[in-house]
Amino acid sequence: MGAALLPGAAWRDWQPFRELIIGHNSHRYRIDLNWGALNAQYYPVNDCHEMVQDSKGRILLLTNHTRNNVIVYDKSGRLLEVWGTEYPGAHGLTLNRENGEDFLYISDNSRHEVIKTTIDGKVVLVLPWPAESGKYERADQYIPTETAIAPNGDIFVADGYGLQYILHYNAKGELLHVFGGRGEGDQFFDNAHGICLDTREAGSPTLLITARMQNKLKRFSLGGELMEVIPLPGAYICRPVVHGKHVYLATLVSQLPMNSGTGFVTILGPDNKVVSAPGGSAPEYDNKGKLSPLHQVLKIFQHPHDVCVDDEENLYVAQWNSGKTYPIKLERV
Repeated sequence: MGAALLPGAAWRDWQPFRELIIGHNSHRYRIDLNWGALNAQYYPVNDCHEMVQDSKGRILLLTNHTRNNVIVYDKSGRLLEVWGTEYPGAHGLTLNRENGEDFLYISDNSRHEVIKTTIDGKVVLVLPWPAESGKYERADQYIPTETAIAPNGDIFVADGYGLQYILHYNAKGELLHVFGGRGEGDQFFDNAHGICLDTREAGSPTLLITARMQNKLKRFSLGGELMEVIPLPGAYICRPVVHGKHVYLATLVSQLPMNSGTGFVTILGPDNKVVSAPGGSAPEYDNKGKLSPLHQVLKIFQHPHDVCVDDEENLYVAQWNSGKTYPIKLERV
């Protein structure tokens, strides 16, 4: 299927992909191109950057359109509510449950801040640009893209579009530690776009951090020590999302430039090897465990920017620079 991707609403109704099953091995999905589609006159989106599911089962979408930065759906795609007009650079959305209550962490790369809110948008904490770190001379050098929250409430911020540092705060917003940054070697980053807490090994949480321009996912201790490098050749990945024993990654593109429209989804198994790449090529490893470069094979996705995995293991894919389209749902089969 090599036909050109159609823009805007026409693309969403492109007939060849309706009801198509995509993916590989144990992780296959039926495509729903019309999930969550709204009247753009009243509920416009610009870039659909990230999505999470809250403790009530609702799906929250973050967009950088200030008419409504957060759009809340039920799992069927029905609109429940909207809020937020003050996040022009809304990029990262992390949900953390604290003392029985859901909180959101919004990384805004225009405001150069991370903002913690209640689930309905009340601001409870703002992390400004980290002048106290000694790493930054100006606020505009700091362009946070994602956060991860440790079990004790500590906050890790990835400066993925700035100077590439990972900043470690306590729950009060006091800076504790800085690591990473630009440089040579795997302990450094080139586009530390995403970060998440990996809790798959009970009692030993670690950080999974994207190095998008290096086509790698890197594991660090909570103290900032490099522990593992997972090469993903051909995959320019966004943030990692841990669900169960698997890691899900929206893959923005599989070839440069960044607006090439060659994205797909990448799914890693418990051993951190690719088990499925919906919209992309089947994962193939040689006898030495080296992964063949992944690439887009179906133009279902344009620029996937995030994957939300719900409680039934369906996927919701939010996209950057995709003609202001709403997310795509992948129903697990």
